[in-house]
Amino acid sequence: MTDQVLTTIADYVYSKEIVSEEAYDTAILCLADALGCAILSLKFKECTKLLGPVIPMDIPSGSRVPGTNFVLDPVQAAFNIGTMIRWLDYNDTWLAAEWGHPSDNLGGLLAISDYINRNTAAAPLKVKDLLTAMIKAYEIQGQIALQNSFNRIGLDHVILVKIATAAVSAGLLGLTHEQIVDVISNAFADAGPLRTYRHAPNTGSRKSWAAGDQTSRGVMFALMGMKGEMGYHEVLGASKWGFYDVLFQGKPLLLDRPFGSYVMENILFKISYPAEFHAQTAVECAVKLHQEVVGSFHEIESIRIMTHESALRIIDKKGKLNNPADRDHCLQYMVAVALLKGNLTANDYHEKTASDPLIDELRERMVVVEEKRFTKEYMDADKRSIANGITIAFKDGTQLESVVVEYPIGHRLRREAGVPLLMNKFRDNLETHYEKEKVGELVELFQDRRRLEAMDVSDFIALFV
Repeated sequence: MTDQVLTTIADYVYSKEIVSEEAYDTAILCLADALGCAILSLKFKECTKLLGPVIPMDIPSGSRVPGTNFVLDPVQAAFNIGTMIRWLDYNDTWLAAEWGHPSDNLGGLLAISDYINRNTAAAPLKVKDLLTAMIKAYEIQGQIALQNSFNRIGLDHVILVKIATAAVSAGLLGLTHEQIVDVISNAFADAGPLRTYRHAPNTGSRKSWAAGDQTSRGVMFALMGMKGEMGYHEVLGASKWGFYDVLFQGKPLLLDRPFGSYVMENILFKISYPAEFHAQTAVECAVKLHQEVVGSFHEIESIRIMTHESALRIIDKKGKLNNPADRDHCLQYMVAVALLKGNLTANDYHEKTASDPLIDELRERMVVVEEKRFTKEYMDADKRSIANGITIAFKDGTQLESVVVEYPIGHRLRREAGVPLLMNKFRDNLETHYEKEKVGELVELFQDRRRLEAMDVSDFIALFV
């Protein structure tokens, strides 16, 4: 008997037609944003040192890596692209019982699509096919995350990237329904990495390449499935040795909402700040307060941050912060920098900014508390807020009016205001690597949906090489 979750995902990949125009419009924004984040990452040597082949080899018809001259096997290309997209913690986000970044799957989807087009005689995949694959990968990752918390048992959320990439890559390769089930089963049997590299005392740079690793493994399982590798149809429900008994105390995964395009339509964009998403509205609050506290930092008695339970669990950090990976997952650090500078950029996680003693002085005066309403509305499927609030009190007994931001600029409810800013972000990121004329051409392409969707995926990727 085949586990129902495997069948449900395979049915969706194999036969579900996506009809939502909003989902396709949003997928184009996600594609632009992810590629912009990938290009920006090339400015950081800690990222670029991980890129390229494992060992030098010539693969002329392999998968290309945007922004570079690398042509790699699709598994290693997926690692490269996925690592670039995720490196700066600036790509799109999904928050629920589990959280994550569905555009991480693009590492695998871009790599396998380019490989397919350059190595088969079949009709080439178009960007429209890539967008459909994105919508499905987002839906698989996000739907599993809605009610199933992997972080509570110590597993990292990138396990869902592997599962989604494996399933959708298998679909792009034209595998049968049965083969897709086999591929998904192998992804689940692989379990997932520990979250230890995201938390003190072990916070480190692996969190920036973990998704690249998992999307590449998803591609690997799909390619194995194409060769006929067997699957394990009770990998989840088998007594004692199955995924549920080993990791979930015998409880099954919950999938109550039918698969469609809900996740893509409700995706969250990081537009203004490269900050862990639970902190986005906190940083926005701090930026609003900057002008009221500038010049008075030493007079501050306390900074009260009201937040939701997930933020408390992930990014409430005290004590020494050892590296950029530690700092970009510290709510207090991000708020302190935003109060001091009126902004927060990727460079602010590095030593030049972090060495300012005022940051730790302000952190010492912060109290982080849960606001129950924020937690409730964070989980509400119709609201999906990510609220934070800040109240600043001074030593003379006065305090500023509390500032609360419930929805970040990248939220669906602020989409109209957010889209122009998102495209500005895309342009700015591209300009760190390409000439302005080329940047203009790429931005113009993304504003012409019909022309973009009709492009051969390999021709599209070639524009970024």
